[in-house]
Amino acid sequence: MVKKWYDGFTFGSQSDIYNPWSISSFIRNKGKYENYWADTSSNGLVNSLMQSGVPGIKQTMEALLQGKSFEAELDERIVFDQLDGSASAVWSLLLATGYLKVLDLKYVGERKRKVYTLAFTNMESESIFENMVKGWFGGNTETYYNEFINALLNDNVRKMNTFMNKVALNTFSSFDGGNKPSDQTEPERFYHGFVLGMVVNMADTYIVRSNRESGYGRYDVMLEPVDRGGKAFIFEFKVLDEDEDEVTLEDTLAAAHRQIVEKKYEAELVSRGFAREKIRKYGFAFWGKECLIG
Repeated sequence: MVKKWYDGFTFGSQSDIYNPWSISSFIRNKGKYENYWADTSSNGLVNSLMQSGVPGIKQTMEALLQGKSFEAELDERIVFDQLDGSASAVWSLLLATGYLKVLDLKYVGERKRKVYTLAFTNMESESIFENMVKGWFGGNTETYYNEFINALLNDNVRKMNTFMNKVALNTFSSFDGGNKPSDQTEPERFYHGFVLGMVVNMADTYIVRSNRESGYGRYDVMLEPVDRGGKAFIFEFKVLDEDEDEVTLEDTLAAAHRQIVEKKYEAELVSRGFAREKIRKYGFAFWGKECLIG
C-alpha cells in the first residue's frame, strides 16, 4: 500500500522513486496514509488550469479519476501564457511537476511524433485532484449540490431544478476561462466540471460514464449503480439553439428527450441487465446560467 501511495517517480534512468517528504511524514505520523505532498506548496495554478481550462482537460481528468490512462503529445517547452488554451501544455506541466507519470512512449507516423501514455503518479497525486474537484463545490454550493443529488435519487424533479440552478449560479463564474464565454459555450465548461464532481462524490455508489456510444449515438452522462437493484440515470445536456427553432428552454428540453429516445441511449443499460423501469432519463436544457431539467 505504501508503494501505491508514494512511489512512481522517475529521475533519469532511475524509476520506482518514492516521494521523500511524504515517506518521512508517513513515518513521523506512525503510518497514517495522508496527502502530505499537497501541504508543501500551493496548487493554485493547477487548480485554476483544471477548473477554467478547455473542456477536453476536464474530460481527460474524468478518466484519470476513474483509474484510467490517456495518450497525449507533450510540449517540451512549457510557455506559461499558453497554458489556458493548450491541453498538451497543461499535461506537460503536470508531468514536469510530478502529478503525472509516463507509462509508455511510442513514435507515430513518418515524422515519429512522440505520443505518451500518462496516468496519475500514485494515489497521493490522485487524492490531490479529488480534493481539488471537491473544493469546486465547497461552501454553500456543497449544500446545493448534495441536495440536488438527494433529489435525483428520490425522483424529485422540482427540487432537482431548484438546486441545480443554485449550483449553476454559484459555480459558472468559477469555470469561466477568462475569455468571456458565450451563452452557448459557458454551460459546456460548467457541465464538464459538474460531471467531474459526480465522478468524485458518487464513486462509492455509482459508476459515472460520459460521452460513450450507446444505441445509435453518444449520451452525455450515464450513472450506473454499483448496487444492481438501484436506479440508473441517463443525462442529455443541451444548450438552447435558435438555429433549431428553439425559443424557450422547454423547446430545448423536448429536443433532449427526443434525442434520448431516438438514439436509444438506454441500450447499454438494458444490455447490462437493468430493467427499463429502473432507468431514469433526464434532459438538461441550458441558456446562460439558467437550467431546466425534466
